[in-house]
Amino acid sequence: MVRYSFKRLKDRFERIHISLVQNLAKAISHPYIPNSEFKTKQSMLKELRIENIDELYLDVPNQYRLKRRLDLPRTKSESEVKHHIESILKKNTTNQDMPVFLGAGCWPHYVPAVVENIIQRTELLTAYTPYQPEISQGVLQLLFEYQSLICELTGMDVANSSLYDWASALGEAARMANRLTGRQEILIPQIIHPERYATLTTYMEPVEIRAEKVKYEKDTGLFDLQSLEDKVSDKTAAVYVENPSYLGFIESQGEEIANVAHDHGALFIVGVDPISLGILKPPGDYGADIVIGEGQPLGNHMNFGGPLLGIFACSGEIAMIRQLPGRVIGMTTTQDGDNRGYCMVLQTREQHIRRHKATSNICSNESLCAAASAVYMALLGPSGLRDLGETITLRSHYAMKRLSEIEGITTPIFQSSHFKEFTVNFEERGVQEVHNKLLEHNVHGGKDISTEFPEFGRTGLYCVTETHSKKDIDNLAEALEEILKEGGV
Repeated sequence: MVRYSFKRLKDRFERIHISLVQNLAKAISHPYIPNSEFKTKQSMLKELRIENIDELYLDVPNQYRLKRRLDLPRTKSESEVKHHIESILKKNTTNQDMPVFLGAGCWPHYVPAVVENIIQRTELLTAYTPYQPEISQGVLQLLFEYQSLICELTGMDVANSSLYDWASALGEAARMANRLTGRQEILIPQIIHPERYATLTTYMEPVEIRAEKVKYEKDTGLFDLQSLEDKVSDKTAAVYVENPSYLGFIESQGEEIANVAHDHGALFIVGVDPISLGILKPPGDYGADIVIGEGQPLGNHMNFGGPLLGIFACSGEIAMIRQLPGRVIGMTTTQDGDNRGYCMVLQTREQHIRRHKATSNICSNESLCAAASAVYMALLGPSGLRDLGETITLRSHYAMKRLSEIEGITTPIFQSSHFKEFTVNFEERGVQEVHNKLLEHNVHGGKDISTEFPEFGRTGLYCVTETHSKKDIDNLAEALEEILKEGGV
């Protein structure tokens, strides 16, 4: 009989274990994940001068470490994974399955097929940022075109190549105004998107900027000019308005507000829905110093709420440009002068070069969304944007007229011109109750704003765009008529 000492058995077991681990590691190595290959792992461990990966986690107390293998499902084939994901996605109901009258910052608009086709080209579909102009001319050119088109649309001199969304653009605009004026106060409308306001306060808090809300006229919702005069002072860095407003009405006092701001040495910031500029006067024409907004309507799908696209443009004074957040793309020529070239310019403003002295910590942008917007704007052109704006206005006003004929509904609650969004007040029924009933009719209603603005009562915010047909609007009206006749639940 052969006898083994405990030590010999232990050594043999360890050799067998190492062999099994090596074979397993080789079996599961992945061609696209280099450090999944056993020899690569061993080389990395040797370079780090450790025996095994567990040594990387020695600072984690032992009682918090998992003592077993992860309970993961078995691996699946590509076709099985595709089927599994599709089965999950089928649980969602999208605007392809029912008309959606929800806007409030992310709106249903039609995206032409050519937009998606162009931005999926390899010279434009890039993983990150065009720091190397030699290999990024496609992306750089399209971002330059985006900037140029945004300037034309807004009536401003300079635009960056996008920020994250409207809310972050507002925060950046407030801080830019603070840097330019040295003042610590910004005046904003009392009727403002609550989430946009929350983002603004987050941006302002570290640099001790405070926001003061200006009252609105009770009948029209417009900026109360007397309230503005009472609040503006030599401490005011900027006055901010939204046009159209969060509740959809058009601010018709742009020039008057700009004059009040400028008379007190403050900047005038305007937030826009860019689609509306197909029919409305651009903010640059009524005195805006900075224009921000949400670019999602310009050729980007809702995508379940993001990513979005922050528009940011300003007047052309060098002091303004030097304080502009985000990246700027410029056009030049090659040394022989025969060819155009594009590159990132004024980079000394940016965080990746100046760090704590930069104008902003924004060191990225929504390049692919901006590219889509550039293609969209170029495709429609001025006449196309005008036609689109007129179509949206006609359909939204038809919806307001149709819903106002229903007993128990008041719409809109303000006596002002509206663009694509409007308020709907339910005199005797809760907004969420009505919404749940609408879903049973295969209609997605608007947003419940009764908790955001309790002074308006049982009110929802509805949105109508070019994607809503007359039939969709009539179906909404008929469903609401039926729901309101049913009585409470």
